[in-house]
Amino acid sequence: MCGRYVTVSSVQTIEKRFQVQATPDVQTQWRPNANVSHGESAPVITSEAPQQITLQQFGFTPRWAKKQFYMINARSEGDHNKEDHPEYTGAMGILQKPMFRQSIRDRRCIVVADAFIEGPRQEKLTKPYLVYARHGRRPFGLAGIWDEWIHPNTGEITRSFAILTTVANELMQAIGHHRSPVILDESEEQAWIDLSTPLSDITHMLRPYPAKKLNAYPITPDIRDPRANGADLLQPTGDRVYPEHTFEIHQGLEMFGMGESPARRRSSSRGTQGSLF
Repeated sequence: MCGRYVTVSSVQTIEKRFQVQATPDVQTQWRPNANVSHGESAPVITSEAPQQITLQQFGFTPRWAKKQFYMINARSEGDHNKEDHPEYTGAMGILQKPMFRQSIRDRRCIVVADAFIEGPRQEKLTKPYLVYARHGRRPFGLAGIWDEWIHPNTGEITRSFAILTTVANELMQAIGHHRSPVILDESEEQAWIDLSTPLSDITHMLRPYPAKKLNAYPITPDIRDPRANGADLLQPTGDRVYPEHTFEIHQGLEMFGMGESPARRRSSSRGTQGSLF
């Protein structure tokens, strides 16, 4: 599963990376978040407005529900692969799941993230790891689905999303976790939120991201508290799963430990990114 993740890039950085414009609510309400938890607002790019960043609630409620849910994840395999075999390549049962089968067809979104947080299957967030894209590739896009729910008593409208998960790649297995969020390749992002994309192409995207493009390191279990926030939560407390040369991560240690390319390091030193918190 993917229960916590990180969004610390500036609005301007997200706009440039995804070639979108922020809506007024994003411009006024957006704050960096080192510990995005269920029930919180977070930036997404939806199939309804593919040229905009909007804010939605993390925790999905389908349109037909009589009460509000907070479904943070949606299994790509649906009811298949209940043993979470990492070699699974069969049918994507999400297409038949009542909770998600409509949104996977007509309400997909890109969930903007700089990293995500996972722990071993048993210890969970008592032994958390920060998982990030190597060589400064952030922010990146997670595959999501969204829906609009109307409260039956008050008429209040809530737009909310869930992150799709798939089988664990080699990095997630090294951490001891059995699932992984679906990370979209840049070349897939527009197709993901284009509702004319054939479902066969959509389900083909629901595969684990190459482990060699990711890395992870342990962080403080203080991240368990959804009220906790701040850069200190993301500092390394131990070695990375895959060793990296110090020159790759030198500046990253000052910016949440997420390695940056030399070009981004030079840009940061000129103040274009600024302090993330």
